[in-house]
Amino acid sequence: MIWAWFGAAAVGLSLGLLGSGGAILTVPILVYLVGHDEKIAIAESLAIVGAISAAGVLRSAFQGRVDFRSAALLAFPGMVGTYLGAHLATWLSGAFQLLMLALLMMGAATLMFRSGNAEDVRRAREGSQERGMTPRALLTIALQGVALGMVTGLVGVGGGFLIVPVLVLLRQLPMTTAIGTSLAIITVNSSVGFAKYTTTLHLHAVPGGAVPAIDWRLVVIFSAVGILGNLLGNALAGKIPQAALKRVFALLLVAMAVFILGRQVPRVFF
Repeated sequence: MIWAWFGAAAVGLSLGLLGSGGAILTVPILVYLVGHDEKIAIAESLAIVGAISAAGVLRSAFQGRVDFRSAALLAFPGMVGTYLGAHLATWLSGAFQLLMLALLMMGAATLMFRSGNAEDVRRAREGSQERGMTPRALLTIALQGVALGMVTGLVGVGGGFLIVPVLVLLRQLPMTTAIGTSLAIITVNSSVGFAKYTTTLHLHAVPGGAVPAIDWRLVVIFSAVGILGNLLGNALAGKIPQAALKRVFALLLVAMAVFILGRQVPRVFF
């Protein structure tokens, strides 16, 4: 179990250092280090990610780095998407969900290897786009919110590495505000997803056996360690080159994704 706490610290530390992406490690840690069932791990991940994000929102709001209007524009459709994703997950095997997570990790790693592009595009477009939202732009944001929510509901990740670029490019938010705002969206989406999973876990119980149970002690301790790691990472963020950090983390994601694919592809297709 000690490795799980190191994993929790790594999740929080990466969130504090990078602002997004770290929570994507939570499900693999719960499955491969703790040994939990995939469905239970995804539900626990939603609770843990939600708790760590909520703590981050409080800090960011105190610093004036949360745009609540932008958060609402993505969070409300995101709630719908999260609910749909969690409902769809009822009909998918845990192995298939982990396979999807591995592919998502590959996508996250690709975005991190291209770190800086979102900020460069924001600067190029700054002043050329009005902050006011047209009906078409509002529809685009709503669809983005639904899609991002579905990712959360399906595989139990916050999706900050996807939400931050949307806020930077479509809402023209500064990067620091986009990160704080994304935490608010993740908190809402994770809460909805967790609530939905707790009502559907019984569908995956072994006939005649016990209903799968969430390990609340682990959730609380993992969340607390993650929050402490997040605070430490946030304090160190300005002292370590972000580009180098993102590339190292991207390599870690690729390695983890390859490991998951190696374990889950035979279970899904053979």
